[in-house]
Amino acid sequence: QEQLVESGGGLAQPGGSLRLSCTASGFTGGISVLTMSWYRQAPGLKRELVATHTKFGHAVNYPRSVQGRFTISRDNANNTVYLQMNNLKPEDTAGYFCNAIKEDSTYWGQGIQVTVSS
Repeated sequence: QEQLVESGGGLAQPGGSLRLSCTASGFTGGISVLTMSWYRQAPGLKRELVATHTKFGHAVNYPRSVQGRFTISRDNANNTVYLQMNNLKPEDTAGYFCNAIKEDSTYWGQGIQVTVSS
């Protein structure tokens, strides 16, 4: 059964860094055949796309608010995608969700909390 498991969240101070990991299992072909993304959702707000790493090797960051601070990458050998988050701000506080797309199917991780506070 296909599964995505996030790790690496927690509490960070403003200006600090965290690296989120999403490890996939159960996917035929591993993550090399998947387009992987990170989304986030703050309380009361819609879930927003943060970054995508396509199966063709292209990394795209979305909101301007994270450009230059967040970087998505993948390790196909270990079926893991990462989100490196630097210079964190309180407004980055949210639940972060790993997403995988394979052909017509979409998969979600259970989410992990990131809190940025002094």
